[in-house]
Amino acid sequence: MDRIYRLKNVIQPYAWGSRTAIAELLGDPFPSETPQAELWMGAHPKAPSKVNHKGRWVPLDGLIEANPVSVLGPAAARRFDNHLPYLFKVLAAAEPLSIQAHPSRQQAQEGFERENRAGIPMDAPHRNYRDSNHKPEIICALTRFWALCGFRTWVEMRDNLLCYCPDTLSGELERVECFDEPRRIRSLFETLMTLSDDLRQVTVAEALSSAEGHGATVPEAFWLKRIGAIYPDDIGVLSPLLLNLVCLDPGQALFLPAGQLHAYLEGTGIELMANSDNVLRGGLTPKHVDLPELMKILRFEPLAIKRLALESIWPGERRYQAPAHEFALSEVKVVGDGTQYRSAHDRSADILLCTDGSGVIQWGPEGETLPIEKGAAFLAPAGAGVYGITGNTILYKASVLLSS
Repeated sequence: MDRIYRLKNVIQPYAWGSRTAIAELLGDPFPSETPQAELWMGAHPKAPSKVNHKGRWVPLDGLIEANPVSVLGPAAARRFDNHLPYLFKVLAAAEPLSIQAHPSRQQAQEGFERENRAGIPMDAPHRNYRDSNHKPEIICALTRFWALCGFRTWVEMRDNLLCYCPDTLSGELERVECFDEPRRIRSLFETLMTLSDDLRQVTVAEALSSAEGHGATVPEAFWLKRIGAIYPDDIGVLSPLLLNLVCLDPGQALFLPAGQLHAYLEGTGIELMANSDNVLRGGLTPKHVDLPELMKILRFEPLAIKRLALESIWPGERRYQAPAHEFALSEVKVVGDGTQYRSAHDRSADILLCTDGSGVIQWGPEGETLPIEKGAAFLAPAGAGVYGITGNTILYKASVLLSS
């Protein structure tokens, strides 16, 4: 694995996806015939990327299985049991995703083993754990990007609900005031998730009616109405009142650890996560919602929103500072003045995606090259050694964090 490979990647056609964003990035005709929600770059067995190796296209997970040390490097192969530890994506949301959270590593291992013992098929709709890994993640905006991330403080939550649902929820808010903050949030959330059909409909209807009285410049009211138009009978309509409502400008990023309830609402972003597909849903979806299991993994302490800082680690590369143990996300920027970006020598497998401009990636003693254009994705195995990039281009790089 002493060369760099162009990647052929899978597009996931989930219903909430955009018909323009991924197609435009890849230079394909748009609007696309079906929604294009996620572009997967990595070795997850559900949808591995492919590389042209020795004249044929082979799945990346199989290539790594056959050549773990050459692709990952000895340190990463040993540390991550011969597996690529991250999954790299472009996420393009035209409509809100489901409200969801991801388990910790221990919770994922226990849940995966438990469902295996119960004989639940891996593709069963009610299966919660499809692998044994956790799924911390970074979301980095390519366009203006709206998200719900973690519970608000109790004071914010209470004031929002008294504003939008004074008749239906004031009694419940008063009932939980005697608890400490995490218990208040937990008790309120569980109550909302278990309302009878009649009470849920009345509560959502009151919130939507109240939202009509607010101008379009009030983000909570805007998203209440937007979500309510798609899911009019779902208690998740109230999520902008319960969760932090965040707008990321292009280049800004958030880190989502295990146990944080969240939903991505609109926009296109780069997503980097541990190599897992474990999701526990809590609303805004026709898919399976397992409330008892969701309650086990959720963290009910309020989440303080912090956008990730960018640190320049050497010329041409800035890394997002996130508390991840498997992966790192960097922006690689080369301007057309003849300067060259050079990668580290001591590295594992990098995946690079060009989001703007064009250039050339070069490696090896013979100076082999591949052209870079917008939408192109590349695998740089550890065995390829140092590589350089020239041109006028911006790429996002997923790498294995070797020093944590």
